[in-house]
Amino acid sequence: MIRFPHVPAALLLAAALGGCGGAAPLTFDLAALPPAGRPVAAGRSVVVSEPVGIQPFEADRIIVREPGGALSFLGGGQWADRLPRLIQTRIIQSLENAGRLRSVSRPGDKVAAEYQLISEIRAFDIQAATGEAVVDLSVKLVADGTGRVAAARIFTARVPVAKIDAGNGARALDQALVVVLADIVRWVSTGR
Repeated sequence: MIRFPHVPAALLLAAALGGCGGAAPLTFDLAALPPAGRPVAAGRSVVVSEPVGIQPFEADRIIVREPGGALSFLGGGQWADRLPRLIQTRIIQSLENAGRLRSVSRPGDKVAAEYQLISEIRAFDIQAATGEAVVDLSVKLVADGTGRVAAARIFTARVPVAKIDAGNGARALDQALVVVLADIVRWVSTGR
């Protein structure tokens, strides 16, 4: 057995484990809508909950929907955070950047709001059969305190993917999300 008396055991273990894996996956972020000039008159206040979805959407991996419906993870890439938390953050930032609401917050902020925006991730994947990135979110505005659904709508966008790899897939999903975010902001701000 070879001994290295001046090298800590933890450093040797880290070096040994470091050589076991492949290259680290690229990390991709999603964009919020940019700030829209001058704020409009203050509107409603909204608390944005973290979206829910099936288990594969709860991770930070980029998903490919294979022909026949099987889901797989796209190698070589991952999101900057768990997908639901990342989408929640971009919805909040997009609503804030629009400047049309009195306040936008998260449930943990303990800010009184007129409405809660709840959502479900129905699709956020690359569809291998069609070569498209698909973002499909079901969104509800729930009156705070009463639990009454004031409005509900499904927002969907599809963007072609040049090639099914991590970079192209993440870019196309980001573009599709921007379309959905613009529709959500308009809907929450104006009711249309």
